[in-house]
Amino acid sequence: MNPTQLGPQRIVCLTEETTEWLYLLGQEHRIVGISGYTVRPRRAREEKPRVSAFLSAKIDKILELRPDCVFGFSDLQADIAALLIRAGVQVTVFNQRSVEEILSMLYQVAAMVGCAEEGLTWIEATRAHLDDIRESVRALEASGKRRPRVFFEEWDEPHISGIRWVSELLGIAGGDDVFPELAAMSLGKDRIIADGAEIVRRHPDIVIGSWCGKKFRAEKVAARAGWQEVNAVKNGQLFEIKSADILQPGPAALTDGVAQMHRIVVDWMHHHG
Repeated sequence: MNPTQLGPQRIVCLTEETTEWLYLLGQEHRIVGISGYTVRPRRAREEKPRVSAFLSAKIDKILELRPDCVFGFSDLQADIAALLIRAGVQVTVFNQRSVEEILSMLYQVAAMVGCAEEGLTWIEATRAHLDDIRESVRALEASGKRRPRVFFEEWDEPHISGIRWVSELLGIAGGDDVFPELAAMSLGKDRIIADGAEIVRRHPDIVIGSWCGKKFRAEKVAARAGWQEVNAVKNGQLFEIKSADILQPGPAALTDGVAQMHRIVVDWMHHHG
């Protein structure tokens, strides 16, 4: 039997990363419902019914789709998962927070749909690409270039930073996270920076914003009280990476997200390091 004939045939993806991954594996025909926040791949929004937000879902609509598996992410979707489980639906909720956990999740999903070999090939190629990025950074450091201090802002009011896979990818890309201690905190409430002056005291060379779908406004950041003496503001090093490219704990962060961070960091190292 062809392995792709095994595993779930009618899948609902409550977050974007599993949707993008199934498309990359050529298994999009299995998807019968997606998150309303899905933008990768763009065609998924045209082809698949949107049945959930992030913290809520249309349970009746999902049940009408007769899924034989629902993929979710994290404790934040525990209530949705519980409702579906009580309705007799198979639910798999991943809780990937690190780069390695993302890769593990991708492999598990690939294996579930009979594409373990294809998934492993993609994962190995991605590991090699990340190693190439590391090597390019080492070469710059060996030539005397300094790594920039980077503040990654996941949300602006209140200030939230430190999501683990972003911090790890930032390190691979050549930057040093100015709040590395927050990467150990899985919950957003535990990554709130209550004292905004502490960000100024840590004096980032670069600020990267990804405000969970809200447009990053560099001029608003530059106008914050006390920020005018921060290197990132003085040197115009305020950048946005779209949340779909970096806050999705899946293929996007490991490809487009880290690539964008690397370009920002390398440009800084050439001109300011």
